[in-house]
Amino acid sequence: MAFLSHCIILGHINQGGYFESSVRFKCSFSNNKAGFYRSFNAIFGKIGRCASEEVVSALIKTKCLPVLLYGTEVCPTNAADLQSMQFTVNRVSIKLFGTMSQNYYQEVSNYFGINTVKELIHNRFEKFRISYGAANNYLCRLIFARC
Repeated sequence: MAFLSHCIILGHINQGGYFESSVRFKCSFSNNKAGFYRSFNAIFGKIGRCASEEVVSALIKTKCLPVLLYGTEVCPTNAADLQSMQFTVNRVSIKLFGTMSQNYYQEVSNYFGINTVKELIHNRFEKFRISYGAANNYLCRLIFARC
């Protein structure tokens, strides 16, 4: 623990999550956000405004959001993390659809099937928890029983 108190960010876990020094166990999602923007800009740079909003939204859901949400099943997220990741998704939506009010943003998100980051993380965690509990490994089932 003394070593962690002197580090701001400690290493990486399989090219994904980063630990931050904190009083509690905390992960940094800044690389996830950078990867999300990188993947969105790569897609948007290739197709631009030529493709329909439905196609771009489908590509965001299948190619960009998994990059943003990588590791959120197992790393704890606080309100600031959720708000930061939601802001990231909102910025991309503003780039696609222009400036909009909160109500209009909700309608657009519902129409294209893009849930909030909080809902997406919850769904990923539940899917992970179910698959973890269905594992044949005794230790996995034991841990699952305590969740």
